[in-house]
Amino acid sequence: MKPARRQFLLLLCALIAASGAIGQPAPGVHRIGFINAGPAAPNAKNAAAFKAGMAELGYVEGRNLEIDFVWGDQKVDRLPAMAAELVRRKPAVIVSTGGAATVRAVKGATTTIPVVFISGSPIAEQIVPSLARPGGNLTGFSVLAGDLEAKRLEMLTLLLPRARRVAIIWNSATPYVEDIVRGVESAAVRLDLKLVAWKATSAADLEKAFGEITESKFDALFVVADPFLWFERERIVNFANKNRLPGIYFWREFAEIGGLASYGTNLSAIYRRAALYVDKILKGAKPGELPIEQPTTFELVINRSTAKALGIVIPPSVLQRVDEVIE
Repeated sequence: MKPARRQFLLLLCALIAASGAIGQPAPGVHRIGFINAGPAAPNAKNAAAFKAGMAELGYVEGRNLEIDFVWGDQKVDRLPAMAAELVRRKPAVIVSTGGAATVRAVKGATTTIPVVFISGSPIAEQIVPSLARPGGNLTGFSVLAGDLEAKRLEMLTLLLPRARRVAIIWNSATPYVEDIVRGVESAAVRLDLKLVAWKATSAADLEKAFGEITESKFDALFVVADPFLWFERERIVNFANKNRLPGIYFWREFAEIGGLASYGTNLSAIYRRAALYVDKILKGAKPGELPIEQPTTFELVINRSTAKALGIVIPPSVLQRVDEVIE
């Protein structure tokens, strides 16, 4: 065989082998740590989305994948110990979700195990110094929750053009949230809305806020994006609907359980996409060189049944912009 032909065949075989490896995990069983600040039940949908994303890439639980789930149950003070214990189990990659507190706990527990996180605004939360090159053992995804609040308030006025007094609930324990609230207040002035705010860092705070809100007359409810308030979404939506208070929320799951409307990132899609970064790292990519991804599309979801129950007629201009109507 001529040398040139032999080199060509060797190159062709290498290309075929490389193409066959695309989307295929490395041999053996891969252990992934998955830690979240909240309880398991409210996060089941997102955990399932992550597992589905892994399965699409060829990683199947019970065959070549183990996922070690750690749930913080909203006990933020215990997160550092939980993260340290997870690190001792030596996963190949840690997926950190449920807010900045979880990422900080994991960051404090290891500087060597690759971490893929999902958080609100990583720069504002001081998790990484750069979106383009996060550096170290961290990479991940921003859900831009806080960055969309002013736009979501604008969506509220389009949905409820007669609304003037709005009750707002926010978690003062969340880092950098005061800047977000100030942005919402500035938007309210521009939109001719009167905001009355309640801080809530616990279930007891929420119940107190609910009691005080019912004592006054409000046209709508606005909940600032936050992991704790996300975990408490059933309590919040039940209160709002019981008191005939239309609310606009930050993720679609609020609308799915009866909230009037939501505007924001598709959270499950981000969890599914996180699997892609895990796959890249398992195949040799350095996390600090993978850019932090930010969503580029946002969805407006309306629950038509709730609108009917509240006697709200959805303006045609809003229906033209809706991504999904839940019947």
